[in-house]
Amino acid sequence: MVRVAVVGVGGIAAEHLKNLEENQEAELVAVCDINKASADKAAQQYNVVAYTDFDRLLDNEEIDALFLCVPPFAHGDMEEKAAARGIHLFVEKPVGLDMETVKRKAKAIRDSGIISGTGYCLRYLDTVAIAREYLQGKTIAMARAHRFGSLVTVPWWKEAAKSGGQLVEQTTHNLDLLIYLAGDVDKVSADMALRVMDDVPGIDIPDVYSVNLRFASGAVGHLDTSFVEQPDGRSSLEVIGRGFRISLDGTSLTITEKDKTITYKSQVNFYKEQDDAFIHAVNTGDASGILVPYEVAVRTLEVSLAAHRSSESGTSVLIPSSREEVAAG
Repeated sequence: MVRVAVVGVGGIAAEHLKNLEENQEAELVAVCDINKASADKAAQQYNVVAYTDFDRLLDNEEIDALFLCVPPFAHGDMEEKAAARGIHLFVEKPVGLDMETVKRKAKAIRDSGIISGTGYCLRYLDTVAIAREYLQGKTIAMARAHRFGSLVTVPWWKEAAKSGGQLVEQTTHNLDLLIYLAGDVDKVSADMALRVMDDVPGIDIPDVYSVNLRFASGAVGHLDTSFVEQPDGRSSLEVIGRGFRISLDGTSLTITEKDKTITYKSQVNFYKEQDDAFIHAVNTGDASGILVPYEVAVRTLEVSLAAHRSSESGTSVLIPSSREEVAAG
């Protein structure tokens, strides 16, 4: 049994707590949150110990794995402390808000030899697996994605210093899928603005984003996203090449060719697939089922932060390849 603690018991943690309770390889032993009422409520629901202090949790409990579900600004040095104790880490996305910090954490995780996973749950869709297999060996011409919805209501989300903005905190899922299906990105050009949501008290993040991408393969791409109070939330992705197109609309996949169109409906709970893969990896030592280890999530963050730099400077931003960064680091 993998002894697990969950740090941060807000919205996304509810999914992880439920999945961990149902997992036959996991034993949930503790929760931690700076909000005592929230920690106590989760602890009572799952019959575990509640903490409000992360260091006390580490000192008092024998745990094999941690699920870090705290907001982007609140990580502190939790990853480094856990890694130093040999505790395996699942870190919710985004893994941070600046590259120097997350690269330091990535080194600590790598040097410790622990297993890591991150919360890019859409990669675990069965329909995404079908799409990725279909695209193998094909020349991609263009990939594009969009996500539209409404303002997330948690107070910190509207502050750039705490969330990084919609592209970094939410639409990072869509960007990550573009990278997963179309390959690494080496150039970004973006425009962002706060156009119509400026009456929200304390808001300082853009409400519209338009991001052009150049993939290392030479393919081109685009990602746009907004939270300008749309009546319906929409999220989709397309990858096109000569004579074919794959489309992900929500969790459904459609493959279109000249003479046929096939649609696949997802049959899995991608959150559960993701959590089960991490727990199984910790239990067996075989991390091959983890689709987004920490260092892969760092790359997705790097592309989104490059988009922000491009918008601020008005110029394109070149991104060193992953191999170049490993060599340099």
